[in-house]
Amino acid sequence: MSNVFARRIALALCTLLLTPIVTQAQSKSAAPLVEFENMTWPEVKAALAAGKTTALFYTGGTEQRGPQNINGGHNYMAKATVKELAVRLGNAIAMPVLAYTPNSASAQLPGTIGLTPELLSAMLERMSEEAIKTGFKNVVLMGDHGGGQPNAYKSVAEKLDAKYAPQGVHVFYADSIYAPRQAAFDEWLAKNGYPTGGHASLIDTSELLYLCADACVRKELVATALGDPVQAPGAPRDPNATRLNNGITGDARRSTAELGKRMFDLKMEYGIRQIQRLIPPPAK
Repeated sequence: MSNVFARRIALALCTLLLTPIVTQAQSKSAAPLVEFENMTWPEVKAALAAGKTTALFYTGGTEQRGPQNINGGHNYMAKATVKELAVRLGNAIAMPVLAYTPNSASAQLPGTIGLTPELLSAMLERMSEEAIKTGFKNVVLMGDHGGGQPNAYKSVAEKLDAKYAPQGVHVFYADSIYAPRQAAFDEWLAKNGYPTGGHASLIDTSELLYLCADACVRKELVATALGDPVQAPGAPRDPNATRLNNGITGDARRSTAELGKRMFDLKMEYGIRQIQRLIPPPAK
C-alpha cells in the first residue's frame, strides 16, 4: 500500500469519525437558547436587553396516566411546549416547568402527587413576581393539566396585572392552548373516525409518542390501552357500563406519533395566536 493511499484512507476515517461530532456541535449552536434553567445569568441579562422580556410559565403535573404512559408525561409535554413557544415567538424565555398541579394521590393507582388549588395559586404568584423582579415585562401563565384552570391561573394573572400594570408590567393567563385547543382536536378526531377521550386516552398517548416515544410510553401496552367509557360532562355514571379502573378514560389503542404531531402543532397555533394578541410582537 502506497503512503499516499494510506494517508487518503486515514483522512477518510477521520472525516467519518468527526462528522457526527461536528454536526452535533453545529446543531447545538444553531438552536436558540430560550430555556431559563439552561442559561447563565449573563445570558439571561443579555436576552432581556435584546428584547426577550416575556416569561412563559407552563405548568405540568405528576399523575398516573394509565398502564402505558409514565407518570411525568405532563412534564415532558409541558417542557417541549413552552420551549417551542419561546422559540417561535422570538421575544420570550421558557421558564422552568412546575411539576406539580392540583390533584390527589391514590393507593389504587399510585402515580399521582398533587397540590391544592390554594398552593398552586401561591406558587404561581410567587413565580410571577420573581420573574418581574428579574426584569421581565410580561408574564404568561399556562398549564398542561386541567386542575386549577382557570381559577388559579386566571385569578393570579388578574391580581398581579392590576398590581403591576401602572409600572408597565403585565401578567396574562393564556387559556387557548388548553381547553379550546382540546375541543378543536376532539372535533377533528370525530370527523376523521378516531375515538375522542379523556385522561390517558389517544390524545395524551399520541402526543407522548411524538415527543418522547420509548422514554414516555410502554409501546407494547398501547394495543391493549382501553379504559373506562367516556361520559358527557355532568352526566350520571352508567351503572351497567364496564369499568376497568386502569387510569384511562377512553380508548388509546390507535395512538400514533403522527396524531401526536398534529396535536402539538395545534398547541403552537392556538398558543402563539393568543399570546401575540395579548402581547403584540414589536414592529420590524
